[in-house]
Amino acid sequence: MSLFNRLTAFSTQSGRAVGLVWATSRPLFCGLIVATLVAGLLPALAAWIGQRIVDAVVQAMQIHGNGSQAPVWPVLRYVLAEAGVLALLAAAQRALSMQQALLRVQLGQKVNLMILEKAQTFSLLQFEDSAFYDKLVRVRRDASTRPLGLVTKGLGLTQNLISLVSFAVLLVHFSPWALLILVLGALPVFFAETHFSGNAFRLFQRRAPETRHQNYLESLLSHEAHTKEVKLFGMAPLLLQRYRDNFMRLYAEDRRLTVRRDAWGFALGLLGTAAFYVAYAWVVLDTVRGQTTLGQMTMYLVLFKQGQVAITASLSAIAGLYEDGLYLSDLYEYLGVPVAPIRGTLKAGARPGDGLRCERVGFRYPGAAHPTLSDISLHLTPGMSLALVGENGSGKTTLIKLLTRLYTPDEGRILLDGSDLQDWDEQALHQRIGVIFQDYIRYQMTVGENLGVGDVDAFDDQERWRDAATQGIAADFIERLSNGYHTQLGRWFVGGQELSGGQWQKVALSRAYMRREADLLILDEPTAALDAGAEAAVFEHFREYAEGRMTLLISHRFSSVRNADHIIVLDQGRILEQGTHVQLMAGGGRYASLFNIQARGYR
Repeated sequence: MSLFNRLTAFSTQSGRAVGLVWATSRPLFCGLIVATLVAGLLPALAAWIGQRIVDAVVQAMQIHGNGSQAPVWPVLRYVLAEAGVLALLAAAQRALSMQQALLRVQLGQKVNLMILEKAQTFSLLQFEDSAFYDKLVRVRRDASTRPLGLVTKGLGLTQNLISLVSFAVLLVHFSPWALLILVLGALPVFFAETHFSGNAFRLFQRRAPETRHQNYLESLLSHEAHTKEVKLFGMAPLLLQRYRDNFMRLYAEDRRLTVRRDAWGFALGLLGTAAFYVAYAWVVLDTVRGQTTLGQMTMYLVLFKQGQVAITASLSAIAGLYEDGLYLSDLYEYLGVPVAPIRGTLKAGARPGDGLRCERVGFRYPGAAHPTLSDISLHLTPGMSLALVGENGSGKTTLIKLLTRLYTPDEGRILLDGSDLQDWDEQALHQRIGVIFQDYIRYQMTVGENLGVGDVDAFDDQERWRDAATQGIAADFIERLSNGYHTQLGRWFVGGQELSGGQWQKVALSRAYMRREADLLILDEPTAALDAGAEAAVFEHFREYAEGRMTLLISHRFSSVRNADHIIVLDQGRILEQGTHVQLMAGGGRYASLFNIQARGYR
């Protein structure tokens, strides 16, 4: 990247960071600027007062040596003035520290909310893309602190530049060449820091998958959901060894970069030290020759030392600004990821009561060699129950994601009440759907909240909780819990109570009943963890509740499937057979074969 392009990118990222901090807290941002200006001006003033103190002391000593009484007040007033300046400088530095700490918390929250809000605009397919997920992990890990880092380093640079200008005004009386010596001595360190900052960023980007793998291993070894298998299968030594090996690979890269960065920084930093002592010797020799007073010598030495520190800090800040800008570019690249425009505005279909139709629907996952679904056509009308049957991987769950608009078909179209699913308002569409997925979430919340997520408009409605739990046959065991519907579930939080697999499934099933307005009910293996008696009770309640509604059921238990009005058998993403239970059994095809195999297990 050329120098011009780097400067352009840097100015763009700096402007974005300043705008972000300004939007976070204007009072704190203004306070930072004021404190920065004060902290930048006062060191030079303190050095000038220090010169006055030394010269006043020397003059007083000469008067005293001549036998006269030297006045004390000229010295004391400068001492008091310097004490006041240093107290004000300490207050400014403390104000900077305090405001940065407060702003860091607010800005971290704001940026994290921006990241999470943006995440809600992405499709399910984007979340399932590993490259996209790596980008999400990167911006969440570091970008929330980088905007403030960019601004605070920028303000620190401003403070140092103000100090350098004020130093230059005083040093110009000695020699302009002294400033040039200090600047040239600090430049090599700056170029080295900029070079290694770019290397560190590229390393960070490249190894995001390895870092995510490390986090996953930590989760396997520490998360309560994984502990059972890790212990029973004796996996801990294997996982720990992988964790160590992965860490050592990451550490080796960090070590190489750190050693090279610090070695070059030390070697090139010696040039700055040499430049300081050249200037030091120059001032001392001028003082010995009588061309500079003792007070001036003291001031110049302080200015040279502080000037060297300010130049080094300024150049390091510029290198840090470059590094922060690189990281920040990741954040804005993520925030700028285009999302599909929201086309849907319909709240009612063109043909109310027509139900759900698939017309030659096809779908292929990105990068997949073969389509997951091909030429799927079906019609589900109000009051009708449809069952999907097929081996694992035949496309059943993918079809559900298409029907709920989590995916978009690559071929054909899906209609609800005569209108394309893509033309529906998303909220209006989802209000019409009650669904339980096979991989439902076990929320670490109270029982009632676990139910309430099924309809956020009734999230805290306790009457709705009880009605839904009754429909999902969960009410009996919930009422026996220590705090009923207010019992904390899971072990993540204090007082949490764990449920059995069957009880969790009843909670998830009850969640689907929260949407009273839903006229499409989708159940993906809703009774996989239930015993036969509970399964029978579930479907008895379900048949009553489903009257007049469209229902779609996926199940490997043919005792549940056989009662559906229409059954579709999927095989490798295509419809192999369809019909009623009686028709399919009479046909003697795949459905009949699978049904007979399962039936033999009960004889």
